[in-house]
Amino acid sequence: MDRRKKIILAAVLHLRRNPCRRRRYWVHPIRRSRERYGEFHRLVKELRLDNELFQQYFRMPRELYLATGDSFCTIAFSYRVGLSTVCMVVKEVSAAIWEELQPEFMPAPSMDDWLTIAEGFRHRWNFPNCVGSVDGKHVVLQAPANSGSQFFNYKGTFSIVLLAVVDAQYLFRVVDVGGYGRTSDGGILWNSVFGEGLRDDTLDLPQDAVIPGSEPRGRMPFVFVGDEAFPLRRDLMRPYPGPHGPGEKRAFNYRLSRARLVVECAFGILSSQWRMYKRVMAVSPTTAETCVRATCVLHNFLRVLTLRRRQYQNQPYTSSRRPGDPDDCLRGVSRLGSNNATREALGVRAQFTSYFSEEGAVPWQIHR
Repeated sequence: MDRRKKIILAAVLHLRRNPCRRRRYWVHPIRRSRERYGEFHRLVKELRLDNELFQQYFRMPRELYLATGDSFCTIAFSYRVGLSTVCMVVKEVSAAIWEELQPEFMPAPSMDDWLTIAEGFRHRWNFPNCVGSVDGKHVVLQAPANSGSQFFNYKGTFSIVLLAVVDAQYLFRVVDVGGYGRTSDGGILWNSVFGEGLRDDTLDLPQDAVIPGSEPRGRMPFVFVGDEAFPLRRDLMRPYPGPHGPGEKRAFNYRLSRARLVVECAFGILSSQWRMYKRVMAVSPTTAETCVRATCVLHNFLRVLTLRRRQYQNQPYTSSRRPGDPDDCLRGVSRLGSNNATREALGVRAQFTSYFSEEGAVPWQIHR
């Protein structure tokens, strides 16, 4: 008996031993009635008549995108469609949102962008020459299959990490999604595209500049601010370790913490706007990354519209991306890092420490 006949015989025997289950329905009666009873054709149409109720339900204006924090299964029953359809739609729509909005609302920052960000931190948060606040956020997932402990974090959950740089207006300027939950923020930063840019000096940061009112100190570098998880560098400031009594180090830690909390507030806004961050996401890490990217760029989209309406900015928000600049602000990352500070980095922090206690001091920090 040739090989082909053996395969056919084996298939016939398998079907006899395991008869196929007959489908009860090609399309379930519940789903066939979606146009009469489905949420989109009933509740959503009624909500469109009332802007306030629509905003309460979807947490977005009527003319923009829709958002819920329900599970895929709940959405499938509410809209009377298949579960696989919901999975496909969410993934494809999230990817399309990122591709369409990212070039305008989260372009790779140029030198002019960094200067604008620094002005915002100086005026709003009293930290001159600061070009962004850096931190990481854990996005909780169901344990991915065969992942071992890669996604298991110090909180006892499984997660991927969203690493972000935020400006003074709570806008995400750089995001990196997909770091393993077990990796520290410093390790993820060090091996991300943003971290490589810091090391290679390819972020198009402005040249060192004199802080207004502090001319005798000479030129100071432009820096990012982060917490203790990040390494101290010439272009990345972190607080002094340990408790400190009244003095220069305490004043520096307070001023740095005040500027650094901008990224924490941005994460808080993101979580309150998108309820998926308040539950365990029962999706693959790849789908989770796509959804996180979409929410970050939608956050910027909504935030920019709010800033325009309230006239917080003198000019409309526009992309200053130049030919040749990268379009994408994230990628997958590997995991290593170091907190060893150079003498130059220690010197820069000492200069800021002295500035915040002398000509850069503000009255309300004395009692801190």
